[in-house]
Amino acid sequence: MARNLVAWDPEDKVFWKEQGKRIASRNLWISIPCLLVGFAVWLYWGIITVQMINLKFPFSQAELFTLAAIAGLSGATLRIPSSFFIRIAGGRNTIFLTTALLILPAAGTGFLLQDPDTPLWQFQIMALLSGLGGGNFASSMSNISFFFPKKVQGYSLGMNAGLGNFGVTTMQILVPLVMTVAMFGGTALVLANGSGTLVGKIPAGTETYIHNAGYIWVAILIPLVFIAWFGMNNIATEHVSPNLGSTFSSFGKILGMLAVGLIIAALGLWLLLPASAGGSGLEISKWIVLPIVIAATVFALRLIPGTVRKSLEQQYSIFRNKHTWAMTVIYTMTFGSFIGYSAAFGLAIKVVFGFQHIDVDGVITHTTVNPNGPSALMYAWTGPFIGALIRPIGGMISDRYGGALVTQVISVVMVVCALGVAYFLSLAYASPTPEEYFLPFLLLFLVLFAATGIGNGSTFRTIAIVFDRVQAGPVLGWTSAVAAYGAFIIPQVFGEQIKATTPEYALYGFAVFYMVCIVINWWFYLRKNAYVKNP
Repeated sequence: MARNLVAWDPEDKVFWKEQGKRIASRNLWISIPCLLVGFAVWLYWGIITVQMINLKFPFSQAELFTLAAIAGLSGATLRIPSSFFIRIAGGRNTIFLTTALLILPAAGTGFLLQDPDTPLWQFQIMALLSGLGGGNFASSMSNISFFFPKKVQGYSLGMNAGLGNFGVTTMQILVPLVMTVAMFGGTALVLANGSGTLVGKIPAGTETYIHNAGYIWVAILIPLVFIAWFGMNNIATEHVSPNLGSTFSSFGKILGMLAVGLIIAALGLWLLLPASAGGSGLEISKWIVLPIVIAATVFALRLIPGTVRKSLEQQYSIFRNKHTWAMTVIYTMTFGSFIGYSAAFGLAIKVVFGFQHIDVDGVITHTTVNPNGPSALMYAWTGPFIGALIRPIGGMISDRYGGALVTQVISVVMVVCALGVAYFLSLAYASPTPEEYFLPFLLLFLVLFAATGIGNGSTFRTIAIVFDRVQAGPVLGWTSAVAAYGAFIIPQVFGEQIKATTPEYALYGFAVFYMVCIVINWWFYLRKNAYVKNP
């Protein structure tokens, strides 16, 4: 069993060379696959819902968009308590338990997908629990930030986040493939519409095992849980995880804080969703509900008595630092865009290019299947793949040239690409042959994904330099929590604008937000008298 580290100073060059680097690297390389599966379980609804359409599950497109949105809001909300786990419960304890908890939604999703008559609310519960995978990012990044010296923070955090984010790509490639094989038994369902995988199209009438989309992750998670328990370390020092106590008390603190996040996320979703999707029917604006959910979660966590409350009072000092708020906005631009587009990309391809929106007689229609449309499952993985692959590179470039400068360049690229994608979306949605505009749409979106990845790496560098070691970990967790609401907002906005037949408006709105981020980044870190010059 791995031991607690009672002395840890990665800034000491002798210590780092003789033992620190080896221990840090081992923890990093165990953290990465755990985070990878967390992303996979969190975001697999973007692929599962595409196949549910192909299998004629009895839900509307709008209802299916709610599953990805529910997982997105849940995962983002759970990142708030997860931001503070490491100091309270220790790194190994946290990664082991939060990874083990992913077995619940993975197994439950596999079970429910075997029956097309399963009611929507049961899928929504699994989507809510899938948010556990999204929450894991905050604790994972906070944990790894304590293991490495500042000079390589861009690289180490970029590796953890970038390769961890490969869970999105891995899921988008693996899930369609495992659906074609009776790996875990069960009854096959028959495709009503053609589907696809990385290796080619699958025609209508083919048997598919959609329940494998959940069960495959159970098979992967079980050995990972053992590896995390026996291979990782808690850093039991004053500046990282003081007064850990027993392992079971740490587990109790984590479970209690996660329960708070899940309850508040569920209440927020109830206020947001229409009655037809199990909500209150009030359909209160997300721009009102999301700030309430964030504030309520932060406040409710502070009500937990004992050592949790005492630790949170110390860690909440990050909210008095103006850089916390600046980096929250900037990080939302990069990671929020990446995770939101990842959640919506496949279903957007299916809905926009998989249907004819105007027939040959000029009559508006959005329900006629486009026989020449691209397979969403063949392309959905490409954007997240590029965004994740390039993230460590963004960190390394920023370690050399400064995080803020790199962020500024990619922000301009994101504005241009968002406007370009909007243009081709508008053309596709006004054409009887939308597939003609798919290639430029895809290429611009891939550049947009790449920009989000580079920018995500550059923001890691900025946070590591601007904040001291005590605050950097919680700030990484907090900013990632707020940014993760992109996994809720972007699918919701796409769904709303597609329903309104104006999908390009979603991208116009995102482009305006990116422009605001350019100004904030310049004011805080690039202007002549910036608070911190090009960190």
